[in-house]
Amino acid sequence: MAETDPEPGPDGDAGGTRAPLSVPAQLVVAVGVAVAVVAATLHLAAAFLSVSPPNTLTKRHGAAIDDYVYPEFERVWKLFAPNPLQQNIAVQARAEIRTPDGGTATTGWRDLSAQDGAAIRHNPLPSHTQQNELRRAWEFYVGSHDAQERPQGARGDLSGQYIRRIVMLRFGREKDGGTVRRVQVRSATTPVAPPPWSDEKIDTKTVYRVLPWWTVTAEDLPGAMSR
Repeated sequence: MAETDPEPGPDGDAGGTRAPLSVPAQLVVAVGVAVAVVAATLHLAAAFLSVSPPNTLTKRHGAAIDDYVYPEFERVWKLFAPNPLQQNIAVQARAEIRTPDGGTATTGWRDLSAQDGAAIRHNPLPSHTQQNELRRAWEFYVGSHDAQERPQGARGDLSGQYIRRIVMLRFGREKDGGTVRRVQVRSATTPVAPPPWSDEKIDTKTVYRVLPWWTVTAEDLPGAMSR
């Protein structure tokens, strides 16, 4: 019986075999894989060191680790014992705008946390930004300011700038026909009521923490870092 030649594959090669990658292509793939492995290793190492007990590395390179981790990759364990969160905290903001006729007007308070909640409600795969950006930014601010809203070190200044940029990203430079000149932020903290079967008594009155007005600068506008 005569042997038949294998039928050509989709790319015209006999038996459907593909030609191996060229040497330059193999080098590009190898370099890409190596870069990805190194980047992932450095990220995991920084995340681990940020939550590990003080050691030689954190004492020597603590500032560099904090600059990389905070605020986007900070870890928080408050969901679990011993002290789970028992409050609903909403971050709200309002703006002072310069009207076209040269006057000024103040907007009402805008509940930024409620907007994030509405964006993730009924969404089976909400983004990390929608869930955590504003909440973690506010925790970052509170943890680096005293009761008189004075920043504690360089992280305090960074947290204030981070909050302003988030607010301006939500408001935009132009609002209600005018130009945003200043913004003000506040938090509304409401304790979670105990369940009906509990004898615990909690005052569920909402408490506000109102920050001073901030003058908007070019660095607070969306895209400032790319200019």
